[in-house]
Amino acid sequence: MTEVEPIIVKRIGAKYISYSHTLFAYSAFLIALAVGCYTHYYKIVQNEYFGYPDEWFPSVSATTGDRYPARAIFQIFIALTSGPRFALVFLWYFYTTQSAKTVSNGFGLFLLSVGIIRTVACGGWVYITSTDDHLTHDIAMILYLLCTLPWQLGVLYSSAKANQTAIKWRRSLTSAFFITLPPMIYFFIQHKVHRIPGAYTTYAFFEWSLILYDVAYDAVTAIEFQNFELTITDKSPNLATAALSSSPEGNIDASTLRTLTMLRGFATETYLGKDRHAFVFWSMLTSLALLIWYFPLWYMGISGYEAFLLITLLPVFLAIRPLRRLVYKYRGLVHLISLVGVASYLKVDPVWRLSLSAIGIGLSLTAWIAGWIESNGQTGELERSVLIWGLGLIMHCVVKMAWYTENPIWPIMNRQNGGLNDVGLVFGVVASVDVLLRDFSNGHRSESSNESAVRYPGSSLFAGLGFGSLLFALHSMYTDSSTIMRWTVDGYPNYGPDPVPWGIATIAALGIGLAISPYRRLTTSFGWYTVGAASCAIFYIYSSWTAFYGGLVLGTYLTSITPAMTRGLSTQSPFITLFSAFMSYNILCLAHVWVVAYEFVPGGVYARERTDVILCSVMLLIGLGVFNANKQARQDIQKRLAQFHILKHARFTTRILVAFFIGLSTLVSTHRLMNTISPAPYTTSEKSFTAGIWTIHFALDNDMWASERRMRDAIRDLQLDVVGFLESDTMRIIMGNRDWAQSIAEELGYYLDFGPASMKHTWGCLMLSKFPIIKSEHHLLPSPVGELACAIHATLDVYGQPVDFIVSHNGQDENYNDRIQQTTKLAEIMRTSPNPFVFLGYVVTKPQQEIYHLLFDGGQINDIDPTDWDRWCEYVGYRGLRRVGYARISHGGITDTEIQSGKFQVVDNPKDYWKASYDRIPEQEVKPELRYPSMFYGQGVRGHRYHVFDEPRYFRN
Repeated sequence: MTEVEPIIVKRIGAKYISYSHTLFAYSAFLIALAVGCYTHYYKIVQNEYFGYPDEWFPSVSATTGDRYPARAIFQIFIALTSGPRFALVFLWYFYTTQSAKTVSNGFGLFLLSVGIIRTVACGGWVYITSTDDHLTHDIAMILYLLCTLPWQLGVLYSSAKANQTAIKWRRSLTSAFFITLPPMIYFFIQHKVHRIPGAYTTYAFFEWSLILYDVAYDAVTAIEFQNFELTITDKSPNLATAALSSSPEGNIDASTLRTLTMLRGFATETYLGKDRHAFVFWSMLTSLALLIWYFPLWYMGISGYEAFLLITLLPVFLAIRPLRRLVYKYRGLVHLISLVGVASYLKVDPVWRLSLSAIGIGLSLTAWIAGWIESNGQTGELERSVLIWGLGLIMHCVVKMAWYTENPIWPIMNRQNGGLNDVGLVFGVVASVDVLLRDFSNGHRSESSNESAVRYPGSSLFAGLGFGSLLFALHSMYTDSSTIMRWTVDGYPNYGPDPVPWGIATIAALGIGLAISPYRRLTTSFGWYTVGAASCAIFYIYSSWTAFYGGLVLGTYLTSITPAMTRGLSTQSPFITLFSAFMSYNILCLAHVWVVAYEFVPGGVYARERTDVILCSVMLLIGLGVFNANKQARQDIQKRLAQFHILKHARFTTRILVAFFIGLSTLVSTHRLMNTISPAPYTTSEKSFTAGIWTIHFALDNDMWASERRMRDAIRDLQLDVVGFLESDTMRIIMGNRDWAQSIAEELGYYLDFGPASMKHTWGCLMLSKFPIIKSEHHLLPSPVGELACAIHATLDVYGQPVDFIVSHNGQDENYNDRIQQTTKLAEIMRTSPNPFVFLGYVVTKPQQEIYHLLFDGGQINDIDPTDWDRWCEYVGYRGLRRVGYARISHGGITDTEIQSGKFQVVDNPKDYWKASYDRIPEQEVKPELRYPSMFYGQGVRGHRYHVFDEPRYFRN
């Protein structure tokens, strides 16, 4: 009887054993660290002598063994690691004794025994914690450390001499491991014997570094296992054939499997890929100017920290060819180090956060550019990289939509205000380790790509200016799905699109641009450029829906030319190209700020309100880049044909992911709409409402954290039915393109009037109302010299009675004539209105002075409390309503300005209340439903309390 050949069921690359071991091991420790810090931070940094703030970083044992749920998570992941760990130990034995044959069978068995004992010992100290049995735990730990020395030295000795990369990394990691031991022991003695505060935290850092080195050492096996694989065979051919034929995978075409595999990898790389950041890059880029802005905001002028913007010039050093090749070869490591930008949230000091974020974006940008230049001879790989970069922008917009226009990994975010920095950082680090391993295992590919780098005819200056302008346009207008809406918003009823659900259209427009970007004859043509320029003109000239449509077409145009423009950037002289690109980007960013901050910057008078010049310059410079890219596209035809399979898969996957992100944004919008609270007054029984005014410093608190959640809580607890916010326009690069009011409006149930559009060059005024907005007008008040003052004049339906409100922000103290003209205009608006009126404004004057009388007497309204002499900026006025009370509430560290609030009642005969009386009454005579909340008496809540008078004031009428 003839023996039948066994059937090979599956081949598994041995390198995947190494990958899984590394992934599970790092995940076990890092996720446990994140969860432990989040759930029991103060407990796990506490030791037998000291606690926080002397000790502020936990040891490995405290993190992984002391508290639920971190302990459980750690043990689950270690269990997942055990399988790959045992497999790795046995594979190394077979590799060294049967394949590479670097050692004898006897030495191989010895090393195998050490590896098994070491693995079991690891299980001993993981699953038997010091709390369970301190002695057994310590014995297992000591045994593990003792076995580490022969294991690492034995593996190093048995490494194949032909693989110098693996040997180099093993030598480095072994040296680092054992060099770390003496200082770690020293600081442990300082803690245990000398009881030095903070010594245990330093010890913990050395202890954690041992973990990193230990896992990384075994991860190097992925380099040797590239051509080593496991084979699963079945000796029962009939059964094996039947099983194979019934397998769903067996019925899938091989090309389809390749497509699905690439789709999976492509999706992963959009967050943090094989050698690139995408989402993380855009997150760090958009946070840089936001962090810089905090400092001139408090200095009220140039602070010096603006120089951090120049970190974007770091890629210019890539003109040094050896440095560029080094960055490209170790781009995974560069991206890993760049995560200090994400980790900067751990520092409370704003200067530290800005400094670390600048380092992060500088390194990330350098790694991206190095990859593009060194891949310019590989058209398919370069386009794939740029498409991932573009998808990162779209993902950034989707994530911001889900977080109400904040990015959860920005350095202004933390757990208290909705941040997920720790989660983002953990995933970033874990993915970076995988990137590093694949970089080292494919090092020869990096070298070969350098040889194919070529230069093409064209203009380095045109390529650089075009790319810099494109980057600015994407950053300034399309890093949030609602930006183009807020740049063009108008008054009610022609308000324009709401961010939810119309942000979906913005994301779709960006995605469509990426999807059509491969059609270079179209995207680099003069006709398509004309469409882009015309859409930009429509976007600027018109407002509301028409401008929004123009902005959608412009977004499609910009993303459609991104691959071509990046291709042009990569093929020219690096120094001229990169310097012109990022210097033009920086100049445009500064100009983008100076059009509104002209009062506080040198030469600002020339930039005043010149967004039109900026947009014209952007489109002209992009035109130069497109002209250069058009010539490049004609020369690239042969190269694209040579890498057609890469291009085909990359483009197909891009379109799939574009559809995925559009679908995801639809789900996010649906979820937000379904959870939006319907507007309704806090108290309806007495036809009363509470109004307030607050200057909120662009939703950054005094310590540079995003403040909208704390603002929301204060507004909710004060039960403000109508509230005006000043310094509210955050739809610029320097404010992160945030529309912070969306979250408050949806979570508390308000109608929202954004105020004058961002392209109107004001610092912003915004109104939230529990009552329907019948109509509103946005005013730019006369400002011949100083910063442009803004105002909202809105008519609300308050219990069936039209009531007018003004929310306004006058100019600075230095420009007296401006304030006179602005107040005159406000008085005219109020005087000519036939309706009851409430004024909520920032006036910049002391009571009973000229501007004060011009406002109240000229506007025919009443000061809510003329006896309150301690006012300077914020004022509340009214007429045609019954005034119930007046309160001043401290800012609670959210800003440097208090909340002023008035309680009013709608009356049937408004004319009888046109003039006020000022008879005050005690709180006991006020109905409970008309009183201010009692929680703000005394020390108040969250830093908010009644101040100045230490209580509300109540009036008879």
